[in-house]
Amino acid sequence: MNKSYIAIIALLVVALAASMTLYRVNEKQKAVKLRFGALVQDNIQPGLHFKIPLAEEVRKFDARVLTVDAPPESFYTVQKKRLIVDSFAKFRVADVGSYYRATGGDEFTARNRLAARVNDGLRNEFGTRTLNEVVSGERDLLMEKLTAELNTTVRESLGIEVLDVRVKRIDLPEEISDDVYRRMRAEREKLAREFRSQGEEEATKIRADADRQKVLLEAEAYRESEKIRGQGDAEATAIYANAYNKDAEFFKFVRSLEAYKQSFATPDDLLVLQPDSDFFRYLKDVEGGD
Repeated sequence: MNKSYIAIIALLVVALAASMTLYRVNEKQKAVKLRFGALVQDNIQPGLHFKIPLAEEVRKFDARVLTVDAPPESFYTVQKKRLIVDSFAKFRVADVGSYYRATGGDEFTARNRLAARVNDGLRNEFGTRTLNEVVSGERDLLMEKLTAELNTTVRESLGIEVLDVRVKRIDLPEEISDDVYRRMRAEREKLAREFRSQGEEEATKIRADADRQKVLLEAEAYRESEKIRGQGDAEATAIYANAYNKDAEFFKFVRSLEAYKQSFATPDDLLVLQPDSDFFRYLKDVEGGD
């Protein structure tokens, strides 16, 4: 029984010694070793390592890509127009020794210092550009230039690498937003009126062309109908003439019947003629004699 206790105590001592002398750094971490508070080793690689108990301390930091979300700030363009800019930056620890010496390993301190640098850089870049350039025209170029400039300073001073800087939102100050929106609305209404005017002008042209084509078509149809009617009349006249040549008296009789029919087309038709008029001679005598 005593030997068991001794074995357990020995195992505990070994475990305690191992925990005090061994430490592990994983792939998501970067670490530095301090001896009595002084930095003695930086950029410790992932794996299992040794340290002197009580004399040495290991500080670990997140090696992954981190985000600093800077608070919205007011910037002025080269036209002296004030803008409210909301931005963020992506960064990671590049030089763990410089990072520890500059920030004491405090991520909050690193974020605040980087946010201040980002805002200073944006203020300088916005101050040399117009509103249109910072909103659309040169926005990507501005971000690339700012990222490169930040890396030349914060890599040495803070030990971090800036991967990207982006503007999330650009707003106008509330006191001038209404005026800007009213101006934009007036411009859009003006443009809409111009489009409507152009549409009405085009519609008038189309209607005028349609009316012209209608007149031409009606004239062409009337001309064609008159031509056909003339041909029909000519053929009818030829037929009548041929019939007249064959039997003149019968031709006269048929023409008289057609005249009677047209004269009395409705019950209200009334003719006032002398009894001995030639108009009714075929009614008095089938031979048409006088």
